[in-house]
Amino acid sequence: MLTSLTTVFFLFIDLKCATATGSSLKFLVIGDWGGLPIFPYRTLVELNVGREMAEAATKLGIDFVLTLGDNFYFDGVKDVDDPRFKETYESAFNYESLQIPWFIIAGNHDHYGNVSAQIAYSARSDRWIFPDLYYRKKFQVPSSNATVEIIMLDTVMLCGNTDPLNPYEPPAFRKYTKYQEEKQWQWLEESLKLSKAEYLIVCGHFPVYSVALHGSTDCLVKRLKPLLEKYHVSAYFSGHDHNLQHIQVKTNSTVMDYFVSGSANFIDPSKRHFKEIPPNSLLFHWGNPYSLGAFTFMDISAKNMTVAFVHSVGKFLYSYSREPRQFR
Repeated sequence: MLTSLTTVFFLFIDLKCATATGSSLKFLVIGDWGGLPIFPYRTLVELNVGREMAEAATKLGIDFVLTLGDNFYFDGVKDVDDPRFKETYESAFNYESLQIPWFIIAGNHDHYGNVSAQIAYSARSDRWIFPDLYYRKKFQVPSSNATVEIIMLDTVMLCGNTDPLNPYEPPAFRKYTKYQEEKQWQWLEESLKLSKAEYLIVCGHFPVYSVALHGSTDCLVKRLKPLLEKYHVSAYFSGHDHNLQHIQVKTNSTVMDYFVSGSANFIDPSKRHFKEIPPNSLLFHWGNPYSLGAFTFMDISAKNMTVAFVHSVGKFLYSYSREPRQFR
C-alpha cells in the first residue's frame, strides 16, 4: 500500500528509528539521474525527483546525498567548464534543502566523457564531492557511538566499460590497465577488512545482481560478492538499471542485501533477467514507466538501518530494516 512521505515520517517513529529526535543519520540515494545532452538538458523525471528530494530533505532533515553514477547522459562532460554541470545538475537541484554534500561516483556514461573533469568540478562546487574514482567516507550516528562507513567504487574500472546494449561500444572494452583494476580490488578488500563500523555500505554503478534490462554483472558476482559476504557488509547499492530492486541472497549464515536505485531520470519496467538471479531472492521490484521516478531514503540509528524507496510524487513504495553488523 502506498503512503505519503508524511506517513513515512511517522512510520519511522513507530519503528523507533528516531527520525523526529535527530538521533539518526539520514541521507538520500539516487542513480542514473543525468538529464539529456540536448535542450532542456533535464528530463521531467529528473526534475520531479529533485523536487521531492528537496521536500524530503526539508521535512526529514537530510545529511547528504549519495549518487550512483551516470551523472550526465549520454557521453559525460567534455571539461570542467562544460555547461552540463549547470544545466543538468545545479539548475535541476537548485533547492536550499539540497545544498548539502553530494558524494559522487561515475557510471559508464560518465566514462564515455571526461571523468577527470567531474573530479575537478569538486573545486568549483561546495556540494559536489568527488575526490577520486573510488574512496570511502565515515560518519557518526548522532547521539551514539555507532558509525557508518560508505565505500564508493568505480565499477567501470573494476569490470570494464562494457555495455552489451550499446552498439557503439566494442565488446570487453577497457580504458584502465590491469594494474589499476587490481589496485582498486586490493584497496577495497583492505578497506573492508579494516572497517569496524556498525554499518558498512558499498556503492557502485553496476549492480551485482539485477533482474532488469542489463542484468547482473558477472565480474562483480565473481569477485565482489564473496568480499561483501566475507566482511559482513550491510548492503550494496547500485544503479545502471532504471528501476528499483531489492534482492536478498542468503549464503550459509550470511544474508546480503542488494539494492538497485536507478530511476531518477529514465524508468524501465524490465524483468528480463528474472530467472538468472538466485531463486526466491527478489523481494521488491518497481519500474512504472508512466510515473515520474523514484529515489531511496536511508535512516540509520544505533539500533537499525532502514532503506525506503520513495516515489517522486511523495508516495512511500517499500521499506526494509536490518540490524547493525555482527562481528565474529
